[in-house]
Amino acid sequence: MVFNESFVNELNNAIRRRPRARSPIRYEEDPENAWNCGSWFEYLLIVILSTILLVGVLVLTLFWIIFYRGGFAWSENPKLQFNLHPVLMVAGFITFSGFSILLYRLCRCLKHIYVKLVHMLFHACAIPCIALGFLAVFDSHNLDEPPKQNFYSLHTWLGFVTMGMFVMQFVVGFFSFLILLCCENRTYNCRATMVPIHASFGLANFMLAIATCVTGLIEKERQMISAETEETALSTRSSEIEHYIMNSMGIVLVAIGIIVSVAVRRSNAPATAKVYVTERI
Repeated sequence: MVFNESFVNELNNAIRRRPRARSPIRYEEDPENAWNCGSWFEYLLIVILSTILLVGVLVLTLFWIIFYRGGFAWSENPKLQFNLHPVLMVAGFITFSGFSILLYRLCRCLKHIYVKLVHMLFHACAIPCIALGFLAVFDSHNLDEPPKQNFYSLHTWLGFVTMGMFVMQFVVGFFSFLILLCCENRTYNCRATMVPIHASFGLANFMLAIATCVTGLIEKERQMISAETEETALSTRSSEIEHYIMNSMGIVLVAIGIIVSVAVRRSNAPATAKVYVTERI
């Protein structure tokens, strides 16, 4: 069969005019993954509840320390210096780290590289809080009369492990996901392998931080009761309210652990969705 020259030319022109396929993006359009009203309601509920709990536990800790433990001081008053420890540790390990995890998982208004930078920024803000909190409790124990023993309780052991995991996670995350982006194509396989490891250890580290805070509350309550008889410690209305506040802090910490786990592991979270809002725009 012989094709005339004009037909061949028209066929070639049609091929040239055919729209080119778009370069693949990280998340492609997928109608099956589109969010319905229920998904958006769940998303907003998790965002609102997690924000209230993460800020609320820090406010509750500050309220407890200021109104029931005498406030803050430095080395001139070791007993008040100790009060810096719970506030700074809750701020660093729970509030800042919790927001960092949730923003990385739930943020839909920024490109992925910017989400990574915000994720790192919140963890960077947690570092001075954790360092000062550790220094405060270490100094308060050594300067107390008589000096108290360090690293003897379950709380202190868990805290030491939590700090070690936090430092390891920060260093690995910084080098594998930010420094290696300088050679993005060559290091893609390495970074893709590190993602599930970093995510799993990050969530485990956060849960360990919550467990450490809860054991710290239990240890502090035992110290308060052992300083006096149980009847005397609970005799006044102020002491009774203080115990209720400490119990409330423990419940809020457990609730934070639950809601962060749900937010990270839920199947329709924005991190697994096919399109970012910014990519639609």
